[in-house]
Amino acid sequence: MPGTHDEPPALYDQIGLGYAAQRRPDPRLATMIHEALGDAETVLNVGAGAGSYEPTDRPVVALDPSRVMLAQHRGRRRIQGVAEDLPFDDASFDAAMAVLTVHHWGDLNRGLAELRRVSRRQVIFTWDPDHRPKLWIAHDYVPAIDSMETGRFASLSDIAQAIDAHTVLNFEIPHDFTDGFQGAFWRRPEMYLDPAIRSASSTFASLPPALIEPGIERLRADLQSGVWNSRYGYLLTKESADYGHRILVAG
Repeated sequence: MPGTHDEPPALYDQIGLGYAAQRRPDPRLATMIHEALGDAETVLNVGAGAGSYEPTDRPVVALDPSRVMLAQHRGRRRIQGVAEDLPFDDASFDAAMAVLTVHHWGDLNRGLAELRRVSRRQVIFTWDPDHRPKLWIAHDYVPAIDSMETGRFASLSDIAQAIDAHTVLNFEIPHDFTDGFQGAFWRRPEMYLDPAIRSASSTFASLPPALIEPGIERLRADLQSGVWNSRYGYLLTKESADYGHRILVAG
């Protein structure tokens, strides 16, 4: 996997200041994650960020490499650290969770092995780079997104094999999803025109403006002319859409 241990904190120290305002946890995804955690009494959240999707009815330890992100976390136990070197004894937690973070880890297999070492159950929310159809903003307007995501996300099968996952759950994104990650606005194309929305996405924030702005301007023009609606207007009747987001459960 690409990247180093220093890449995520540097990135999220940059985009993290407005992160919590745009990335509000959605209760429907939260329910699925909490059900996957089962009856775990103690939970470790690796790559915790601002604490989205952590259960509030049991103790949670939040670990993240970015001080900016941890500063927005309201939990009592916050630790700066990386997934590849967790500062905990074996089997310290009933469960470990990792939400849209494994693609940032410098050494994926080492990080996943660490999750298995310190917890009895593992719950990972990630994206399948082999899923089709692809999200239209990446496919038609900013192809650099597709190139980046395909390069940094491990295949679902590789992650499942590494943690010996026994369950893979599909998550279809509701049309009114509140967590502003990249796929959240599949039915609200005008939202991608907002720089504040884009700044809370690690993909948009990682790419140079020269690779983003021309596509955004084409989207603006296509929305005004009706071209977008002629291609994708059918999405406006859908309540949810599957763009490859999955919850893997092991242990």
